[in-house]
Amino acid sequence: MGAKGGGRLRLVRHALLPLFAVLLLAGCASMPSSGEVRKVSEGQRADSDSQVRVFGIGPSPGESASDIVNGFLEATTSSESDFVTAKSYLSKQEKKRWKPDTGITVFSGELAPREVGGTGRKEGYTTVTLSATKSAVVDAKHAYEPDHGTFSTSFHLVKEDNQWRIDGLANGLVLSDLDFQRIYHSVNMYYFARLGPDEHPAGGSSNATLVADPVYLRIQNDPLVSTVSALLGGPTDWLSHVVTTATPAGTRLEDKGPDHGVSVDDSQRLQVRLGSAADKLHGQRCTQLAAQLFATVQAQASAQLASAEVDHADGSTACVLHSSEALGYGPENLVGSSPRPYFIEADSQHRLLELTDDGKGSTPKATPVPGPFGSSKAYLDSVAVRRDQEVAAGVRSEGRDLVVGSLVTGQAFGKAVVTSNVKDGLSAPSWDGFDDLWVADRDPDSPKLLVLPHGTGTPIEVPVPDLDGRIQSLRVASDGVRIALVVQQGSQTRLMLGRIVREGTTQHPQFAVNSLRPLTPSGENMTSVSWAGASKLVVLDTEPGGAQQIEYISSDGSAGSALQGVSEATSVASSENAASPLLASYNGRVYELPTDANWKQVSPKGSDPVYPG
Repeated sequence: MGAKGGGRLRLVRHALLPLFAVLLLAGCASMPSSGEVRKVSEGQRADSDSQVRVFGIGPSPGESASDIVNGFLEATTSSESDFVTAKSYLSKQEKKRWKPDTGITVFSGELAPREVGGTGRKEGYTTVTLSATKSAVVDAKHAYEPDHGTFSTSFHLVKEDNQWRIDGLANGLVLSDLDFQRIYHSVNMYYFARLGPDEHPAGGSSNATLVADPVYLRIQNDPLVSTVSALLGGPTDWLSHVVTTATPAGTRLEDKGPDHGVSVDDSQRLQVRLGSAADKLHGQRCTQLAAQLFATVQAQASAQLASAEVDHADGSTACVLHSSEALGYGPENLVGSSPRPYFIEADSQHRLLELTDDGKGSTPKATPVPGPFGSSKAYLDSVAVRRDQEVAAGVRSEGRDLVVGSLVTGQAFGKAVVTSNVKDGLSAPSWDGFDDLWVADRDPDSPKLLVLPHGTGTPIEVPVPDLDGRIQSLRVASDGVRIALVVQQGSQTRLMLGRIVREGTTQHPQFAVNSLRPLTPSGENMTSVSWAGASKLVVLDTEPGGAQQIEYISSDGSAGSALQGVSEATSVASSENAASPLLASYNGRVYELPTDANWKQVSPKGSDPVYPG
């Protein structure tokens, strides 16, 4: 901690510093600076965490009010999940009132304590005020949000048995960014997307699509229980407007047994026992909850789960979802198991090339795609490939025309489906997982966000009520309810995340993008963005000092690790399939970064690499 005067835990931590150094170098303790980008498996992380246990020391007789406050803050960073040591610094009344789980204020730098003296000290009470620079907040639903600025908090102390004890403080925790990294880790909860008319297509089937909702949970003795409990608690406030959960209202774990309601046996069968609020849960809704549980726990597990079983409070089985069935709900269904990379050849024809890999470590081979996009007269400025890799959309005519065509057959493009009035007016397009095509018109006199239902429908202008600036580029998540926007605000370009609200009917769909949230600090300039997983993006940004980097960012805004990449790159591309290599373009060349190798130059020359989406 940055606060002065409380050295209790620091003595314990000093003994663990060599181990901390090893963990940091291995990438085990790196959030919020790492988000979901981990260099070890979850199983490895759990093994390491079990070796790093920090315990607080209670107050000593005769300590000053400032020492008591500092000791309390140090004790909240211990490995105790029940805060028993931290509560020993509180008055008898405050022990009953204080609620540590209502939220977290994360600060950077040093806490500056200031004790308010005066007559209060003589009368047995005083106040200690702390101020610092705030970097983020975490709410009661475990949702992380960057929040930069100054903050202060006050601790009211009284004398009990002639010893200072805290008698008044705000609920929640105050943690340094380093302590937050150590104590909390990112976990994806999974909920079903609200897809409006796309939720029940004309064919009669159902589009059950899981959306990742990242939260931060305290590393405890049983992370499995805390993960499932958080899922049952429902989605974060920001995402709740565009997702649903199959959990019956008021449902909690039936945690009276030794397993606290959650277990995974030696056969990797997940078993979750719910409280009485879920006694009537059965059928399809129960299966959907099992799918949410399977996806959420599987994302944290080091071994492949065999099944997810949901039980009632009396131990009877409500439903079982096997791994083969769970695959049908996985978010990767919309991404594809083998999305291929593409880029535009840097010759006079500007045609679309497809990269193929023989899987033997050799240099990927680039060949023209079939159909008009691979023809000698493609003249493409930018392109987006539909997720089934059979259709593409391209911007032509110096950024004025958007065309849609086949990647399988055909010789010529049809009529433009969208036309801008200005040169370079249209952004690169993007497909969601339901074949809707998105593009921004950057015409300064008439900027707009457009969507073409199923890529062929009449363009619909999408309202973005919270937009301050002009959309320069965009990338839609496969789930169809999240969209990343690079927005021009004066001389800066910032990355924003918006919720896609889908309403209306199949014949008359309605779309809106609302509740934009900034994912990058003010002063950084974004030039390229791509989804890189269930809840993370890869961006190309330029920091205030002019340094450029390729960086991973979580969809909750927590910063990610920067890559050693191609300096002065012009674009970056990734797939939501984590097994696919990262792509970047620089100086008329495309480079590929496999997961286990260094950057490789791709031939021939080209630009604007993309994955389907």
